[in-house]
Amino acid sequence: MPSIAKRGGSPISPAPKNLPEALAGSDGDSTPQKRKLRSHASAAAAALREGGAVDPAAKRVSPRRCLNQSPNTPPKRIEKAVADKPSKLKKSPAKGLPDSLVADSKWNPRDPQQMSAAKEALHVSTLPPSVSCRENEQKMIVDFCKGCIEHGKAGSLYICGCPGTGKSLSMEKVKELVLQWTQEAGLQQPEVLALNCTSLSSTSEIFSKILSKYQLPKMTNNRTSALQQLQKLYSEKQQSRKMMLIIADELDYLITKDHAVLHDLFMLTTFPFSKCILVGIANAIDLADRFLPRLQSLNCKPTIVTFRAYSPVQIARILQERLKVLPYPVFQPHALELCARKVAAASGDMRKALCICRGAIDMLEAELQESTRSTYLSMHDEDKGQQAVTMPEFSKLQEIDAVRIDHMVLALSRTFRSPVVDTIQILPQHQQIILCSAVKLFRGRQKDTTVGELYKSYLDVCKSTHIPAAGFLEFSSMCRVLNDQGLLKLGQSREDKLRRIALKVDEADITFALQGVRFFRNCLQ
Repeated sequence: MPSIAKRGGSPISPAPKNLPEALAGSDGDSTPQKRKLRSHASAAAAALREGGAVDPAAKRVSPRRCLNQSPNTPPKRIEKAVADKPSKLKKSPAKGLPDSLVADSKWNPRDPQQMSAAKEALHVSTLPPSVSCRENEQKMIVDFCKGCIEHGKAGSLYICGCPGTGKSLSMEKVKELVLQWTQEAGLQQPEVLALNCTSLSSTSEIFSKILSKYQLPKMTNNRTSALQQLQKLYSEKQQSRKMMLIIADELDYLITKDHAVLHDLFMLTTFPFSKCILVGIANAIDLADRFLPRLQSLNCKPTIVTFRAYSPVQIARILQERLKVLPYPVFQPHALELCARKVAAASGDMRKALCICRGAIDMLEAELQESTRSTYLSMHDEDKGQQAVTMPEFSKLQEIDAVRIDHMVLALSRTFRSPVVDTIQILPQHQQIILCSAVKLFRGRQKDTTVGELYKSYLDVCKSTHIPAAGFLEFSSMCRVLNDQGLLKLGQSREDKLRRIALKVDEADITFALQGVRFFRNCLQ
């Protein structure tokens, strides 16, 4: 069989001189050889480029056999197959996360494992790697404890602040810092007693808890109470006694009618040989002034450290730092910002912000379940036309990869129920458009305008969204209805177009009430 000729050449031509014998034939003539495999030809070409000759005895080894050779395979070939085998990827350095989560850079809310990881990162019981936005307060407490330990003197400190401001969490960090400092300074580490006063069976049980840390021998006479034994212990000089750091959380639980327990507890730090560092934590700011007036007269009033409510910037920062442990974004930035602003304006409670974020994830999860159920039911319908309509909905379902601002609005509305927000959400659509037009018109401008100017803004919104607008008489009637409901304020004038009109509610309430609807969310952006 003749060889295939090159374009423009002779059908039978001698082999080129620079070809090796393996390609030209054993006798050096142009006798066609048996058809070679493509892989063998590429290997020969590579040998030619390197200037070497192709070994005719070398046989091609299938790459599929390289990984699972037979016992008769030569050792050299096995070593080469092992060397060519790609090495396995190393485990991710991220601690506490499965490799499947670290490998994905995009959050998949339909993955139960990733969904539970996001909720766990935002759980109140999950300790963050660091306590942010409380560095100054922690430094004050640590410096106070250092001073007491260095001089071997007792002292009392009272930490107050609103709920969810990081008091208890900061004390956990302070405890670690104090123990680490004493170890580095070569000082004797203090005994630490951390307790929550709500777990005590009685208010006076706190003295028994303190006494048990000293491991004193049991006394045969049980008539003396734990408080009396502590008072006697702190009245006697003893060099070998360690300092004791007492952290009493929920201190206001110890308030009794005569305030005796609370007063006796702080008085333990005033004994001459007391080595007790008492740190009380409660929400009441004026607890020391109201319930411990005698301590102030004895010049023994505790040092007060106040934890103020978190600001919007601080709440957003803490949420972002908690979410940094995840290798993918879970929330849209505007959703976290809305949560931070709303919580800071209400109470500044960080625990409430965490619960709201978890609720927003639940809103996304519920939406996915409902969308998946309705989409697949429609796609399996026998009507093909109906199936074509639902395909864009299925592709939209695949694009949901983060908690949006409308999910956060729903979670916030469940936490902060306002009668104004509820009223706005149940209004007819055109009355909601009027409020939306007023927000857009007053944003960055004067706080009131005429009914005629507001009507022009209303027409612009309806035109941009292809909604048939109402006439001016109907528009004026709707404005009067909103005025009667306390949402708008109408002035007096002979002509309706010249009447002054202004918002009677906060713009943030209108934005918050309408953000859950995509139509109004696009109008307000």
